[in-house]
Amino acid sequence: MVSKFGKSQTGARFEDLRFLTGQGRYVDDIAPASALHAVFLRSPVAHAEIRALDVGAAAAAPGVVAVLTAADLAAAGVDLSMRATVVTNRDGSKGAAPARPVLARDRVRFVGEAMAVVIAETPLAAKDAAEEIEFDLHDLDPHLALTVGGPQIHPEAPLNLAYDWAMGDEAAVHEAFRAAARTVRLEVSDHRVIVNSMEPRGAWAEWSDGRLHLCVNGQGVWGQKAKLARMLGLPEDAVRVTNPDVGGGFGMKAMSYPEYYVIAHAARALGRPVRWMSDRTEAMLTDNAGRDLVSMVEMAFDAGHRITGYRVETLSNLGAYNSEFAQPIQSELFSKVLTGVYDIPAAYLAVKGVYTNTTQVDAYRGAGRPEAIYALERMMDVAARELGVDPWDLRRRNFIAPAAFPYRTPTGETYDVGDFARVLARVEAVADRAGFAARKAESAARGRLRGLGLCCYIEAILGDPTEGAEIEFCEDGTVNLYVGTQSNGQGHETVYARFLAERTGLPVAAIRVIQGDSDRIASGGGTGGSRSVTTQASATLAAVEVMVAAFTPFLAAEMGVDPGALGFDEGRFRAPGSNLTPGLIEAAAMARAAGRTDLLRHRADYTLPGRSYPNGAHVAEVEIDPETGETRVLRYAVTDDFGNLVNPRLAEGQVHGGVAQGLGQAICERVVHDDYGQLLTASFMDYAMPRAADMPFVTFTTEPVPSTTNRLGMKGCGEAGTVGSMAAVGNAVLDALWEKGVRRADMPFTPERVWRLLQSAA
Repeated sequence: MVSKFGKSQTGARFEDLRFLTGQGRYVDDIAPASALHAVFLRSPVAHAEIRALDVGAAAAAPGVVAVLTAADLAAAGVDLSMRATVVTNRDGSKGAAPARPVLARDRVRFVGEAMAVVIAETPLAAKDAAEEIEFDLHDLDPHLALTVGGPQIHPEAPLNLAYDWAMGDEAAVHEAFRAAARTVRLEVSDHRVIVNSMEPRGAWAEWSDGRLHLCVNGQGVWGQKAKLARMLGLPEDAVRVTNPDVGGGFGMKAMSYPEYYVIAHAARALGRPVRWMSDRTEAMLTDNAGRDLVSMVEMAFDAGHRITGYRVETLSNLGAYNSEFAQPIQSELFSKVLTGVYDIPAAYLAVKGVYTNTTQVDAYRGAGRPEAIYALERMMDVAARELGVDPWDLRRRNFIAPAAFPYRTPTGETYDVGDFARVLARVEAVADRAGFAARKAESAARGRLRGLGLCCYIEAILGDPTEGAEIEFCEDGTVNLYVGTQSNGQGHETVYARFLAERTGLPVAAIRVIQGDSDRIASGGGTGGSRSVTTQASATLAAVEVMVAAFTPFLAAEMGVDPGALGFDEGRFRAPGSNLTPGLIEAAAMARAAGRTDLLRHRADYTLPGRSYPNGAHVAEVEIDPETGETRVLRYAVTDDFGNLVNPRLAEGQVHGGVAQGLGQAICERVVHDDYGQLLTASFMDYAMPRAADMPFVTFTTEPVPSTTNRLGMKGCGEAGTVGSMAAVGNAVLDALWEKGVRRADMPFTPERVWRLLQSAA
């Protein structure tokens, strides 16, 4: 029995000292000094045939070592096609499966698509040489509208239709709508955002002794390793992938990109390390973006205002190529999130994906859940107004009751626990809803419009349910904890080290967290979908139990007691009749002295038996100046159910960051292309990111209902802030504008857009 003598300890983050003093080890900091520099020639147009590509002058330029095109890579035996998900359509046929080349071959399909790469001794030499490449592009019509049809982007995708996918019980939903007392429908637009991680994408590669090493700022190493091996024709044991410190991932860095394969091949072909780092505009053009879909949401209600059915049809923009992940995930989540909070007997969802001449769209800055929550919670507020009921009461009437858990949804998802009414009651008090009328009157006296917005959310912890952990005792008295997840700034080193210390009594200062190295760690699921702490802590606990079980017979012999009498409690092994109470550091030293090196390393894998479902409620309060359209978020309250918290301070920090992301999309961020597919928001001069002045004070509270799907009772929290904040702000803005006759308000709520809404209503 492994007991714990510490739980949910909060303290300063260990990694912050090096980050805040400039000691972080990011990919561009640690590239070999001898590395060559790669610069990519990118398409200046959205859609064109490549009729000529002459690299002769560039290859002869000073400092240039090589210039590579798709033809060069193909001649060297590189598999040019990146793998992507192909969806099964509703009629059983396969969705479109156009190949995405790592370098464009015959055609370019978005502004910024790589056509060639220059490898040179210095970045300046590479940039200068790239400008020497001569090319002839025959312009083709772009396809920018989020519609089926138009100029064809891929011959494999007639009408630019990537897939036409559906799920649910269509007949049951039709019957629910036929028999409904009231039905409500709302079209909801969820515009595209650029991820804008603090550290742009980058990587370097080296070839040594018949092995390839790719160092990349990603969200995991094993998927990238397998893809590199396939595309370069290498056995997997000849490939090593590492992730150093990573300055933000947000889902976007979980995917692979063409540049990684190209520089990996170049390093092998040239016998020298090759490095590449994107600048900000390059990142804005080529990083996978988030959102960009339009949904028609419909709900059916009975006479008591209970939801009896709903249907959603989504038109989703994929950009130029298929996603690495399943594209209909957004619509699947409509079922998961809505039937996760509300007791609904039937659901039908449909989604169509469309290709356009813009970069790939499949990253979710703060995950994919916001798309579903945003549309559905905006609908709940509009439905309440149409039905003439209080929006908070409408939600309470439709919540799944605590006694109904475990609750199986019509789409097969099983929710283990929840108490949504308790969460809502807590946030109602924290947000001082009772005092809102007085605050609204005070704003009105100053000529301002004030609105209150609510969002109730639930999300499913996604990704690989299996994770591993390994504990190693080193000769210097330190302990290495090997983990399969990857920190992108969330504070994993602190969380994991403290967790291991709490469960074992090991000095927290002696624990080193080792991550992101496919040579040192056998396997792992990486980071994404709020899976990290839940899966990794469960695996670490399993490794502790393996370790204690392995030490027990050895220490029993050393202490002269029966193994059955030896226990491990509060960080020490104890047995009746023995004065020895060794801790794990002492036990490891005894094992080393006895030649028992097998006791110095312990590994365990753990598979979660089911997902956990973090949930909560967000309340935003906004004030609008009708003369200018300026919208300010003045108050913000969150009550979350994250189950048992491992580190409350870091959980709160995750929520704060997520809320900031959601507010950014709600009030200022927006991707804009012109009619020719040129990105008009390709720098921070044109793309508005939220600033400190845009953020209100966020009041954070928890109402934990421990999960039953993992031994620690935990639920993920990494993306929760974003999941709830967009809809909360959107509902608050509409609440403020409703009295002026505005009946639909879509993000972003920039001053110009809000002002126009007011003028149109007037």
